[in-house]
Amino acid sequence: TFMEKYNPKRELAPRDIVARAIDHELKTTGAQCVYLDVTHLDQDFVKSHFPTIYEHCLSIGIDITKEWIPVVPAAHYMCGGVVVDENGRTDIEKLYASGEVAYTGLHGANRLASNSLLESLAISHFAAEDIRQNFGSGESVPPVPPWDTSGVFDSHEWVVISHNRLELEHIMWDYVGIVRSDRRLNMARDRIEKISCEVLDFYSKNPVRQDLVELRNLVSVAELIVRSALARKESRGLHYNVNYPYTSEEFKKDTILKTS
Repeated sequence: TFMEKYNPKRELAPRDIVARAIDHELKTTGAQCVYLDVTHLDQDFVKSHFPTIYEHCLSIGIDITKEWIPVVPAAHYMCGGVVVDENGRTDIEKLYASGEVAYTGLHGANRLASNSLLESLAISHFAAEDIRQNFGSGESVPPVPPWDTSGVFDSHEWVVISHNRLELEHIMWDYVGIVRSDRRLNMARDRIEKISCEVLDFYSKNPVRQDLVELRNLVSVAELIVRSALARKESRGLHYNVNYPYTSEEFKKDTILKTS
């Protein structure tokens, strides 16, 4: 196994180490994927302990009890998010957040397997209890008005939305992905700034539509991620910068961004 070159725990090493190792192997060998081999395990054990992945792979023609599983790194989880307290409360009154959108501080610079599900269940429960205790059941909530998409749509111009979204995805994966560098992060920042200007200009001149709002929000989050990555002059957990390959006591803290 190639993982022996990177960590004595091999495939059981922390996920950021495994992801960087796979990324390095793919880039240096030109391979499309690496493989996970579980064919040495008892078939009934695999089917009972990993039923979801077994059924999914079988549906695309791979029997993992007999064949290797192709593996590539992917964007799987966001450790950051909207800052909340232990009850899921944000700093905006009556606004709560839970799940992957929330930053609770539980995971630090990396996430241990399965902790995200427990976090989501716990914070959602605490948020529900906090709402029940602090807001009366008879308190009225103003209705949300229907989404108004009226206006003049120029079908020839709306291709900008799908194009910019695809471009943003490529920028984030290629320049702000598993292995980062100051050069790539700065390139990403410059490109995202241009996309942001285009999207905001488009937003001001066209009717609001879901895909437009989503792209605007994606661009905002991308900008925050890149700014945070550039500000951290070290490598820690999921954030690995080749220009600063080691941890630094100076940055042994969370990165919290606020509006000025």
